[in-house]
Amino acid sequence: MDELSSPAMIEVDALVKEFRTAGSVDGRLAGLRRLWAPSRLVRAVDGVSFTIERGEVVGYLGANGAGKSTTIKMLTGIVRPTSGTVRVNGVVPWQNRRAHAHNIGVVFGQKSQLWYDLPLRVSLETIRDLYRVEDRDYRARLAEFDEVLGVRDFLDTPIRSLSLGQRMRGDLVGAMLYRPEVLYLDEPTVGLDVVAKQALREFIAAQNQQYGTTVVITTHDMDDIEQLCRRIVMIDHGSVVYDGDLPVLKKRYLPFRDVVITPADDSDAALIRADHSERIEGEDGTITLRFDPDVTTAPAVIAQAASATGIDDLKVIEPDLEDVVRLIYAEAGR
Repeated sequence: MDELSSPAMIEVDALVKEFRTAGSVDGRLAGLRRLWAPSRLVRAVDGVSFTIERGEVVGYLGANGAGKSTTIKMLTGIVRPTSGTVRVNGVVPWQNRRAHAHNIGVVFGQKSQLWYDLPLRVSLETIRDLYRVEDRDYRARLAEFDEVLGVRDFLDTPIRSLSLGQRMRGDLVGAMLYRPEVLYLDEPTVGLDVVAKQALREFIAAQNQQYGTTVVITTHDMDDIEQLCRRIVMIDHGSVVYDGDLPVLKKRYLPFRDVVITPADDSDAALIRADHSERIEGEDGTITLRFDPDVTTAPAVIAQAASATGIDDLKVIEPDLEDVVRLIYAEAGR
């Protein structure tokens, strides 16, 4: 297959990956008998196709076992597909590993690329030398990354002594040190506290905005997707079940908004109503006015409700992406 230039950064066409797993054997001498048990063919990725343009930030979603990590491994060139094609910046990942390695940065939340017993500084200097980053550029980029991630305080600490949040920040610096055009993030915020998660999200967003870095992120944290991605690709049992804009996805599956009102006087709760909205009474005494934003607006609903009675508290609730994902899986029959 020739490596041709392409206007898209990532092109995936009819991608398939099959594995053979050992058959299940129970009872006496199960370990020995398993050696002769027939193997089972598992299709982890089943005909996946999508295109990602330069500079896009795309969420690649799916339940555990849906095929997300296997797809990422094929995009990085770690795993060769059973069939189908992949091009990243015009390069076939498993055919030209050296050229491809300079194009991509990878962060696996469960596995570090840094050297376990060495200080973070040594790992970063090794990456600098491997990718032939000029010393002047190295110092400038390290200072830039430090502004967002605050890595200077633990540069001389061995990786094994870092907290999970510190290690993830170090991994991100290592992945972006040589300015790759594509960044793959596989569960980058797993296990992190709120402050560490936000620092990583801000760093990823800044790299995308300043340098046009193309980002593909797999995660179970819906806040990652909400804050970073406009488009998502969702797979189920190895196949794509949705590919499109996040706002369109929300509108399709949850085309409403809620105004949740706590009346100042419980006896006036029956007065809380608004045109073009559905009234839902909560067990906690709240009244929810559910409306279609194409028909009316939150300020109009709130104004009409407030004109009827006093309001002690209110909040406007947007569709929750986690609920949207759950509806998509239900539709797909999962």
